[in-house]
Amino acid sequence: MKTLILQFFTWWNSATWGTRLFTWRKGEFVGEDEFGNKYYRERSGTKRWVIYKDLAEASMIPPGWHGWMHHRVDTPPTDESYRAREWQKPHRPNQTGTPGAYRPHGSILTPESRPQVSGDYDAWTPGA
Repeated sequence: MKTLILQFFTWWNSATWGTRLFTWRKGEFVGEDEFGNKYYRERSGTKRWVIYKDLAEASMIPPGWHGWMHHRVDTPPTDESYRAREWQKPHRPNQTGTPGAYRPHGSILTPESRPQVSGDYDAWTPGA
């Protein structure tokens, strides 16, 4: 019951009812990636979309499927022997909002103080 309610009212948990209906009526299954995401294209060949296994997180699309999704290549990775290049890093989930997120020097969320700036800037002070 909870999954039914989530699918009806949220778009970030897999797919909405509208997407499922469109997929059923006009979609053609193309393939599935190592994360369990399923890829579809419109039978006319113009639109391409993904139904995520879990949360709708765009960083979960592998490089081969990313190129196909954005019409950079016409052949999906399932129809060719696609292998990631040795310089391509493995997927890391989006770290925003987690302790692993990038925090530059001077951020209020880091213990370090802001780095000193050069003398080319003088802050305005009233009455000076």
